[in-house]
Amino acid sequence: MKERYIRWWTPHLSRDFEMLVFGEGRGLPLILFPTSFGRHSQNKDFGLTDAVAWYVDTGRITIYCPDGIDAESWYNKGIHPADRVRTHNAYENVILHDVFDFARRECNCHRVAVSGASFGGYHAANIAFRHPEGVSHLISLSGAFDIKQFLDGYYDDSCYFHNPPDYLAGCNDPWRYGHMGLILGTGEWDSCRDENYRLSGILNAKGVKHFLDDRRWCGHEWNYWREMLPYYLSLL
Repeated sequence: MKERYIRWWTPHLSRDFEMLVFGEGRGLPLILFPTSFGRHSQNKDFGLTDAVAWYVDTGRITIYCPDGIDAESWYNKGIHPADRVRTHNAYENVILHDVFDFARRECNCHRVAVSGASFGGYHAANIAFRHPEGVSHLISLSGAFDIKQFLDGYYDDSCYFHNPPDYLAGCNDPWRYGHMGLILGTGEWDSCRDENYRLSGILNAKGVKHFLDDRRWCGHEWNYWREMLPYYLSLL
């Protein structure tokens, strides 16, 4: 695979931001988020990008692996929970206005696909459901979707609108998601299995079509995610 390292200064975080890109700007742009505390190289380091190299080399997808800042936002116990949400908002703006725009220009596409494993699945799902106009597909691998555990009991409107199980349950316009291909991957040994069933139940109640894949002999580890992602890409 052709690999590129990109670094730029972003006004949304007032600092440099890093990203790895795999492919030549052809096919479907896939934004692949890291897991908790993961950096832009994590999905490469654990072999997830290599697992879908065929899709890259044949021009079906181009993968964009942005940096993560969870240690500065959700996991940052040194700041107030409201500031954790504000920090995440800044990160979301980088993804929306820098990463999405770059990927769409390169691939000449109106929308992007988003994916991630574990807490990367949260990032993918949250941005897809908050900004469906820019997303064509969501592929979550053992996603963890509820962010209340990071808020120390604090909860306001900003928290609510970054917590998919809550704002989707209160959604009055589920038709906004009708164009998206939604895949929630989990397994019988997955520590986030209940979260995936909960989110699937909410989507079912809202009439939002999606695929909940509950796999046998599958847990919450990279070796399972390396099997899941190429299979899900084959369904697109």
